[in-house]
Amino acid sequence: MFPDKVFMGLALRLARKGIGKTSPNPSVGAVLVKNGQVVGSGWHRAAGLPHAEIEAIASAGEKARGADLYVTLEPCSHHGKTGPCVEAILNAGIRRVVASMEDPNPLVSGNGFRILRASGIEVHTGLMENEARGLNRAWIHWIVSGLPFVTLKLATSLDGQIAGSSGKSRWVTGEKSRTQVHRMRAECDGVLIGAETAVTDDPLLTCRIRGGRNPVRIVVTSRPERLPGLRMFSDPSAKNFVVVPAGTTGPAVERLIAMGAEVVAVPSGNGPMGAHEIISALARRNITSILVEGGGKVAGTFLRAGAVNRLVIFFAPVLFGEAVRSVSGWSASTPADGPRFSISRLRRMGEDLMLESFPVETSVPEGGR
Repeated sequence: MFPDKVFMGLALRLARKGIGKTSPNPSVGAVLVKNGQVVGSGWHRAAGLPHAEIEAIASAGEKARGADLYVTLEPCSHHGKTGPCVEAILNAGIRRVVASMEDPNPLVSGNGFRILRASGIEVHTGLMENEARGLNRAWIHWIVSGLPFVTLKLATSLDGQIAGSSGKSRWVTGEKSRTQVHRMRAECDGVLIGAETAVTDDPLLTCRIRGGRNPVRIVVTSRPERLPGLRMFSDPSAKNFVVVPAGTTGPAVERLIAMGAEVVAVPSGNGPMGAHEIISALARRNITSILVEGGGKVAGTFLRAGAVNRLVIFFAPVLFGEAVRSVSGWSASTPADGPRFSISRLRRMGEDLMLESFPVETSVPEGGR
């Protein structure tokens, strides 16, 4: 078992290279081993490109025959943009497959394993499954629920404020925390803010780390006339979505469309737009993961609706007193009424602290990064 864990660990490290690049596909790594030596390896680089197993087989060439395949996800058995990986495995003459987890995609869901076993290939599953699930937690949530995985990020003072009383928030946290946020942006499909944050901070919401991918920028507003002059709408480096209540029309909407933005209409009745309606509309546009960056009203909307799958808070060692709350628009009447989260990780980020947590109702994948 020990050598198996070593080789699966290599496959997981390869899979991590695809995080933020493969949507709407999962991040997968694969390693081929023969006589105790790695003879081929690969990882899924982007949707439409060869899967990890195909890359590993191609890199091994004839050495793949009689080898063991270590892969972080069940090999696919259906035709998509690429051919089924199980066919390539059979054609390559691989003798044994060790996979971390079954693919929850209904198009696969154990069928790849069944085909391999029926063809006489030895199959083992479950090795380092927690790590594999943690690696693809957002994709698993999306493929099972049909909704984007939502991470709420807050950068606050020790007393829970996201800006001083003037409304200025640059910068609450230090450089290392801000760099980590750029990594988080690179890993998600879309980054979402409210109009107040958009107008007050005029952010670009791009990923400014080397090799990082810019997410779709999403602004939620009932007053689109406030947006056309913002920097993001004249910046071509990322796509812009503007989420508005259904029926919103006018010159501002037409101008935003002319500037390349996609206007997403969400049913709202006579009240504000709800979090579930927002993420459902974004799911229909193949947004599989969302990083919610604020402000307080948007954070409150998502928390009140139970639409947050992961909460990440960066605490800076400063106090603001009566300033701008990190969460607003609702309140818990008693401690028992507030949504509960399970703390998964606490890290130093320079002088700051980063806390990662998950709703206690949610099964939290262990391992991961």
